[in-house]
Amino acid sequence: MAAHPAPTCMRPLKLISFLRASGPGVLLCLLVSGLAICLEAAETYLLGKAWLESLNLALLLGVLIRVIKTPGPIWTGGIRLCARPLLNVAIVCLGASFSLHAVFCAGPTLLLGVMGIVLFSVVFTLLIGRAMGLPTHQLLLVACGNAICGNSAIMAAAPVIGAKEEDIGTTIAFTAAGGLVVVLGLPLLAPALLGSPNAQGVLAGLTVYAVPQVVAAAAPFGQTALHVGTLVKLMRVLMLGPVCLALAVFCAKPTQTRQATTHGASIPRLVPWYIAGFAAMMTARSCNLVPDAALTPLSTTATCLTTMAMAALGLSVELRSVLHAGRPLALSVFFSLLGLVGASLILVRLLFGA
Repeated sequence: MAAHPAPTCMRPLKLISFLRASGPGVLLCLLVSGLAICLEAAETYLLGKAWLESLNLALLLGVLIRVIKTPGPIWTGGIRLCARPLLNVAIVCLGASFSLHAVFCAGPTLLLGVMGIVLFSVVFTLLIGRAMGLPTHQLLLVACGNAICGNSAIMAAAPVIGAKEEDIGTTIAFTAAGGLVVVLGLPLLAPALLGSPNAQGVLAGLTVYAVPQVVAAAAPFGQTALHVGTLVKLMRVLMLGPVCLALAVFCAKPTQTRQATTHGASIPRLVPWYIAGFAAMMTARSCNLVPDAALTPLSTTATCLTTMAMAALGLSVELRSVLHAGRPLALSVFFSLLGLVGASLILVRLLFGA
């Protein structure tokens, strides 16, 4: 017997039920995000630039709130909504920020070099983390975060491999600390090892996580270094789609893989919808199908939703689990960053002879 659709009058009731279940947690994440943005603005005003971005501040504030008082059941629905579904929407919006045209204009040599560094960093981190005894989920998250773009890569890869909120938050906390060290140390290290602004900008783009951090690290080297560093960072971010797709294929369960190969309709399930959306949005931007007027709202939406997701992750992280995971994870992040910086220096010297 055919199932009858739900009566129209039931839809408002479902909406009200959804708002009651998710509203408090979403509002909490929104308040934490707003406070993080205000703290970043205060940093910029008092110190001249923000050493900790609102993304990382939201995570830290969320962890602090959970230490003071663990959120009860009334908050959990909204926190979960911000931690996963809203983050996936942010990743799709992020695709509009990237144009393949700018990447191809830089030439194939630099693009192949960036791809090689990302591949090396992923493989090197996997070897180091395995030697340190790091659990598989955290190992894959560290590899993606250090190789590509820190927080965003970790949060994009997490649903693909089925990582828990605790693993995500713990990994982000350690990689964020390592990334901050790179941002602070690069302006001191690069002038002693590299002579040209182009070389210094490429090194910043290859080793620093987020675009604002690249700006902070490359700005002391001049405007040329700033532009080159941002472009190289863009090339690294473009690797997010292929890496997540590879993780989806290799981390798929055997039964799921068999179904995908025997039933054509099941193949798209191997590709997370938000990665497909990211690629579609990026392609649309490259084909000039996204109007310029929409770029700023899409970028702002992506930033706000990602900040809310970071707050949600912080509210989900048990501090004791972070401390328990400390030594293997810290060593893995440290040696992974060391390998990334070393390989990037070699590449820059090969490209620029400086």
